[in-house]
Amino acid sequence: MPLTNAQYDAVMRRYDAIRERSRYELNERTEEVYAAIPGMALLDEQTASMSMKAAEMRIADPGADLSEYRQGLQDVAAEKRRLLLEAGFSADYLEPRYECPHCLDTGYINGEKCICFERIAAEMLYGRYRLQDELQHENFDHFSFSFYSDTIIDSSTGLTPLASARNGLRAAQETASRIGEPDNNLYLFGSTGTGKTFLAHCITKAALDAGHYVLYFPAPDLFDVLSIPPGGRNGGSSGTGRSMILDAELLVIDDLGTELKNAFTVSELFRIINERAAGNRSTVISTNLSLEKLKEAYSERIFSRIVSLYRIVRLTGDDIRLQKKLLS
Repeated sequence: MPLTNAQYDAVMRRYDAIRERSRYELNERTEEVYAAIPGMALLDEQTASMSMKAAEMRIADPGADLSEYRQGLQDVAAEKRRLLLEAGFSADYLEPRYECPHCLDTGYINGEKCICFERIAAEMLYGRYRLQDELQHENFDHFSFSFYSDTIIDSSTGLTPLASARNGLRAAQETASRIGEPDNNLYLFGSTGTGKTFLAHCITKAALDAGHYVLYFPAPDLFDVLSIPPGGRNGGSSGTGRSMILDAELLVIDDLGTELKNAFTVSELFRIINERAAGNRSTVISTNLSLEKLKEAYSERIFSRIVSLYRIVRLTGDDIRLQKKLLS
C-alpha cells in the first residue's frame, strides 16, 4: 500500500503513541507492585544485573557458556511469578501489553507490514471514524424486527417482509463471521428504507470489533477514490485507494447505483468483484437495484459474477425511516 511520506509518518506516530501509552501503563503497574511487594524491586535489579553480565561475557567470548546465567534468570522469573500470585496479581502483570500481539505494536513483522498497519492507514486515510456515531446504534445488538410486517406477502419473494428480514439478518451475521473465507460476499437489495444500509453497518461494526481491516464507502465516494491517478490530484495525496480497496479484508459498498455510471465505473466495479473474490476478500454491496436492474445499469458480466459469487438477499417492506418519523 503506497503512502506519501507525510501519511507514512502519521501512521508511525500512531504506533509511537501506542507504545508510549503501553510504557506508561506498565510503569504504573510496576509502581503498584513495588508498593505491594517490597522484594520485587530487588528481583528486577538482579534480572538486569545478570542480563548485563551475560551480555558482557558474550561480547568478550562469543562461545562462552551462559547456562548458569540462563538458569539464574529462570529462577528469578519463577520467584517473581510466585510473589505476584501470592499478592493477588496475575502472573503476567508486569509483562508489556500490546494492541497487536503479532508485530508488538511496531507495524512490521520481519520487514513486512503487519495487517494492523493496513488497518491504521485505512482509518487515517479513508475516515473509518465517519461511521463512528452510526455504528454505536446501527449494529447487530440494535437490529429490530418490529418494523417488518408478518402479514403481507411480497409477490416478488413469496415471503413476508419479516421473513425476508430474518433471512437478511442471518446472512449478515454469517458474512461478518466468515471474513477471509472463500465465497463470502453479500448482495443486499430492496426498495428505499428496508434496512439494507443498517445491515451493512451491522456487518462493518462486527468486522471492525473482530479486528479486521475494513473499508466502507458510499458508492460515489468509492469511485471518486478509484479515479485518483497514481500521482495524486494537483500534487495532493497519492492514489493509494485502489490497492487498499483491493486488499481490505472486508469492503462494504453502500448504495451502489447512486454513482455516476460510465465506462470507468463499470470497468472498476468488475475489477473489484473479480480480484477481491480471487483473493478471498469479502465484499458486501447494498443497493436499490434488483438483479435485472443491475444487469441493465452495468453489464452482463458483472451480473453473472455477482450471481455466481455473492449470496443474494432481498429486503422488502415499508420505508422504516418514514415509520420512525410517524412514530416520533
